[in-house]
Amino acid sequence: MSRNRFQGTKINPTRFHRSQIKFVLFIMPVALFMVLPILYIFNHAFKPLDELFAFPPRFFVQRPTFGNFLDLFELAGSTGIPMSRYLFNSIVITFVVVVLSILVSSMSGYALSKLKFKMKKTFMTMNNIALMFVATSVIIPRYLIIERIGLIDTFWVHVLPGLAVPVGLFLIKQFIDQIPDELIDAAKIDGATHFQIYLKIIMPLVKPAIATIAIVSFQGIWNNTETSVLYINRESLKTFAFYMSTLTSTSNVVAGQGMAAAAALIMFLPNLIIFILLQSKVMNTMAHSGLK
Repeated sequence: MSRNRFQGTKINPTRFHRSQIKFVLFIMPVALFMVLPILYIFNHAFKPLDELFAFPPRFFVQRPTFGNFLDLFELAGSTGIPMSRYLFNSIVITFVVVVLSILVSSMSGYALSKLKFKMKKTFMTMNNIALMFVATSVIIPRYLIIERIGLIDTFWVHVLPGLAVPVGLFLIKQFIDQIPDELIDAAKIDGATHFQIYLKIIMPLVKPAIATIAIVSFQGIWNNTETSVLYINRESLKTFAFYMSTLTSTSNVVAGQGMAAAAALIMFLPNLIIFILLQSKVMNTMAHSGLK
């Protein structure tokens, strides 16, 4: 009797089913509450100056304007460097770091997972220990190392320190551990080199982990102001994140609020877009990162 009662009922129906109404009623208020900060960032960027300082504050913009963006793009810093230069620096640096960090993490993950060499476990232990430290706790030894190898006030000071992504290496190694050794051995018997195995077998099978590394690396570099503050003296090498942090710290604090709101939206949009595009693969990574 109970079998007939539940016959034909799916746990996860592909189409909308009335049994899903209770979940929708619970999820919708939570989703609306979580989307409020995003709506605020968009509305705030288009507010004229009087609405930015209105009391009580208004959530939605009444008279939207592009003036904040026009002021931001027309403004040059005290050194004469235009905003577009800072934005260009951020785009180039972020692109280079994301691509190289994916290569470094995936190649290292393949080596630590499938190759045999001395101190293999030691290197993995060192990477796991690195997960325990935040950037602030190693700021002094990092500065000493960067200064010793001559990276101060160069383009590469933005790039080289960002290639080390301990969490990315950990996740991608966990993914590669799940690939059967028999598949690698079969490729070797067919005459494939390690680079061919890495390129044609490993990379296609670890796309979710690569997407996670891309997001982590992108957010870390795109939002980074520490490098421009500590290691860069030339204004032409500084990033958009640093420029944004200076908009409201100048003498004209009131006028800078509108430009800061526009800059905040420009900073936020790439993070939102890349996460929307890759979020399904990130969820897959988190589901499998602890499995062997």
